[in-house]
Amino acid sequence: MMMKRRTALTLGAAAAASLAAPRLALAQSDVVKIGAVAPKTGPLAGGATVTQWPNVALWANQVNAKGGLMVDGGQKMVEVIEYDDQTNPGETIKAVQRLATQDNADFIIAPYGTGFNIAAAPLFDRYKYPQLAVSAITDQIEDLSSKFNGMFFLLGSTTAFVSGVVDVLKGMQNAGTLTGNKIAMVNVADAFGIELAAAARPLFEAAGFDIVYDTSYPLGTQDLSPVMKAAKAAQPNAFVAWSYPPDTFGLTEQAIIEDLQVEAYYTAVATCFPAFGNRFGAAANGILGAGGSNPDDEKFKAYAAAHMDVTGSAPDGWASATTYASLQILEQSIAAVGLDREGVTEHVKATTFDTVLGDMSFNANNFNERFWTVGQWQDGVYQGVGETGREGAKAVQLKQGWA
Repeated sequence: MMMKRRTALTLGAAAAASLAAPRLALAQSDVVKIGAVAPKTGPLAGGATVTQWPNVALWANQVNAKGGLMVDGGQKMVEVIEYDDQTNPGETIKAVQRLATQDNADFIIAPYGTGFNIAAAPLFDRYKYPQLAVSAITDQIEDLSSKFNGMFFLLGSTTAFVSGVVDVLKGMQNAGTLTGNKIAMVNVADAFGIELAAAARPLFEAAGFDIVYDTSYPLGTQDLSPVMKAAKAAQPNAFVAWSYPPDTFGLTEQAIIEDLQVEAYYTAVATCFPAFGNRFGAAANGILGAGGSNPDDEKFKAYAAAHMDVTGSAPDGWASATTYASLQILEQSIAAVGLDREGVTEHVKATTFDTVLGDMSFNANNFNERFWTVGQWQDGVYQGVGETGREGAKAVQLKQGWA
């Protein structure tokens, strides 16, 4: 059964106990209702409870602490209505429908995950909600933005994302740290992984790499040992996984068990999670992963400190800050045009926003062209090493075993 919760200061699943506060006795005219739907259960719950829910909690807490959102010259408190979609696109669709027609949400935060955003896009469009699809990576951006006027993309396109990985590996080859061209590639069999793998094959080939092992596995797969055993048997120089949070951890555990010896090891979503670094310790050093950030940037430092203070947990090294930036964009647009959803959409299209990541704007296809593509664990810190238009990238390091 779909789980619903209404809070005046919204609570992320991981932070609910520490953030719980009494409901504020406010008239409906004094609040802005923000809908939020993402997994709290199911295979992607681990990712959403690191990246999505804590940033909703942080943003709502900070907005209400300063008196609420600026709306038409006054201020209104934020009330968040939360739904657990159970990592089920059908539940995502039902939750968005309910938020729009029964809860009468003023705005809805985009779902978590590429396929879930695509599934919900027709409903966001029907009810004229701007959809800041912060966790969607796809090469369908031009087509989707032409169909759905209010759908925006913040993390990057599939091709750009894969190109970042190809560029990092090619750079290692040129530097002599990647001594061969053999790649073992695996992917989770959902919209995210399938599209990334399809884009990667021709890009790796064009760059002179030979994919010696190529397979997929279902979302939620518990036993990944056969995948890693077969990858090791192919004797690659680099291992690349277009993975989601559970399998990012599972694949790495199996790589250590099998003692997979490669000069470059890459897993995608969740590599940047603090829990990843905590679990694997020194073995994480040299591991490449999806996205990145500049942890030395003063804005990021302030954001990370507030994240820890309000939610009791550290942000991840990639999409956490982008999720928060999407909420800053929504807040600034509401302050500019009020609660007119179509007006907010047009404001997002036309404006450059001041965010935790620096300036952010969208091109004619509703696409943010400045983003991080690749990160790496270096001496216990997840550092951005590949980017398009962002500052602070560090030099890539060789993966030196599983010490």
